[in-house]
Amino acid sequence: MKITEENVVKQLTVKNEKALFYVIDQYGGLIKAVIKKYLGNLEIIQDECFDDVLLSVWQNISSYDKSKNSLKNWIAAITKYKAIDYRRQYTKFLLQHELEDHMLVDPHNAESKIIEEDSLSNHTQQLLSSLKKEDQLLFSQYYGEQKSIDELAIEHGVQKSALYNRLSRGRKKIRAAFRNRFNN
Repeated sequence: MKITEENVVKQLTVKNEKALFYVIDQYGGLIKAVIKKYLGNLEIIQDECFDDVLLSVWQNISSYDKSKNSLKNWIAAITKYKAIDYRRQYTKFLLQHELEDHMLVDPHNAESKIIEEDSLSNHTQQLLSSLKKEDQLLFSQYYGEQKSIDELAIEHGVQKSALYNRLSRGRKKIRAAFRNRFNN
């Protein structure tokens, strides 16, 4: 049996897998676009969210009511709420692990320091990517290597006040990038 727009809902209801493939073909781009809107560059969880949306469509097709909205809009709504849930879960996961990392890491143990740096480096790199290369270097030297402002002023050949200004502007850019990444 050929799956069409007219019979896809009925075929999903009777659990015809071909109908699910039809949904992927017809609405896969829409699903991916909505997921990308809410999950941004969090590619790690985008595929899992996509699969979860399809599973939700498969399991909840009986609740679809064509008199209320189109199948396309129904799938888009499911996708939106799944993506928002994934973003919340991911943010909660990051916050919990960052707290655990800070509580468990012994600052005097070189091995645990390497583990902490590796676990936070990807997240940190994502946040720093919103800055210019020279400001990324400044941030890693000041916050990562813990160099003093005096050392950095000499090394970069600029006044301390200029470094404080660059650090302040950089923190604002990072906050804005973080908000945009998790609030869109």
